[in-house]
Amino acid sequence: MISSPIHLRRHEIMLLPESARVIIRPFIPSEPHRIAAILGRALALTEEEVTEELDAVHQEFDSRHFDIERQLLEHYHKVVPHIVDQHPLSRPRQLLIGALFSGEYALESAALFNPSIVPHPDQSDVPEGGLRFIMSLRATGEGHISSIEFRSGLIAPDGHIHLDSTSRFVTVPEVVVNPSYRKSSFIHKFREMGFDNAFAESVMAPLANDFTRDDLNQSVGTVRHENQPANHELKRTLECIQWLADSNYELRFPSKLGISERIIFPVSPNESNGIEDARFVKFVEDDGSVMYYATYTAYNGRAILPQFIETKDFLHFRVITLNGGAVQNKGMALFPRRVNGHYAMLSRQDDENLFIMFSDNLHYWNDPQLLVRPAEVWESVKVGNCGSPIETPAGWLVITHGVGPMRKYCIGAVLLDLEDPTKVIGRLSKPLLSPEGIEREGYVPNVVYSCGSLLHDDKIILPYAMSDKATAIASVPLDELLAALLS
Repeated sequence: MISSPIHLRRHEIMLLPESARVIIRPFIPSEPHRIAAILGRALALTEEEVTEELDAVHQEFDSRHFDIERQLLEHYHKVVPHIVDQHPLSRPRQLLIGALFSGEYALESAALFNPSIVPHPDQSDVPEGGLRFIMSLRATGEGHISSIEFRSGLIAPDGHIHLDSTSRFVTVPEVVVNPSYRKSSFIHKFREMGFDNAFAESVMAPLANDFTRDDLNQSVGTVRHENQPANHELKRTLECIQWLADSNYELRFPSKLGISERIIFPVSPNESNGIEDARFVKFVEDDGSVMYYATYTAYNGRAILPQFIETKDFLHFRVITLNGGAVQNKGMALFPRRVNGHYAMLSRQDDENLFIMFSDNLHYWNDPQLLVRPAEVWESVKVGNCGSPIETPAGWLVITHGVGPMRKYCIGAVLLDLEDPTKVIGRLSKPLLSPEGIEREGYVPNVVYSCGSLLHDDKIILPYAMSDKATAIASVPLDELLAALLS
């Protein structure tokens, strides 16, 4: 049977990396003697010299950042323990010392790619038939450190896609000092890591089902005090608890910041080398409540770890570790609702095939089932998902990626049964989207890739990365895509 034609439209939109979008990061040497030497030179300046040098910093950098003094003071406080003479320092001297231990980082100087897209939580004043959206992007800068950026835009009733203007400024969020945690998640992770012992039980026993970092620190302190001298098992257990607490954190942006001014930069040690490939999805619970979730890959330069984000408003974010034997590799993608009462997730367990798994606990995943193997030559190296499944009347639409000869990445599609998504009921034999022209040129040539699409007004809106460099947007009529999948 001849497949029905699919009229894929490439919109005249391209998001290119912009080196001028910078944040301020600590620039602190690892050697204590070098920190001391820098501090010594700063402390030797007269107040007049301090004022003159600080004025120069303000003149050169104020226009590039919101509230630069707050960030400089934060970095000053990081080196305060190295100051021997504890006499009070003037605010200008503190700011200058902060500047000496700070540096700008261009978040997206290397690449702006691997997008996902979801409906915006605020649909007020959108014309009938239109949709406001938020797009997440992987931004990569010096040292190949990746972070999450955002853009917003509007799909007009006539199908035209408009991106809102991007701010010159970008700001990291406040890391909540005393975040809350879920006891059940901690206990699952302890068992998984082999720390299900008496010391862990002693720490967790007095804590409520939802507890704070302060609660945890108090309990850890009590257990440490009651078990002196500390043996190796106690030290390792408490280190594990510290690592787990650091890996679960909360972020908060000021509401005055525009969506393009918000950046999620690595916070915990697991993601010190990057936050990669966030797959956002609008999740609707059985009671109609909405939460935006994302899976992403934390990378510390040696190992990868799938992590989880939740937010209602893209201002307050909770970052959570995932648990279970199936939490491994890249490419976990959550279904947008429960299926037969269970959460459902796509995953990649073996860097070759696409799997599916179900759970009653959003943060605990086991028992993956093989779903899709490579079939065609263009996907014969490996196959994976390009984001969360999309619910359609005909079934769950999964946008896929396949890798073939010459490490060429193409985008395809699979259709799963709506009631039983372990059943594949349709599959494209040819790519939906292949790299063409300038799409082939970039940091990793011959690649098109996406981390999430959406359905609006009978069209699939598909943002996609071009060769790990930039981002574009395509759209596809749903009826044509379904006809091709079922033919």
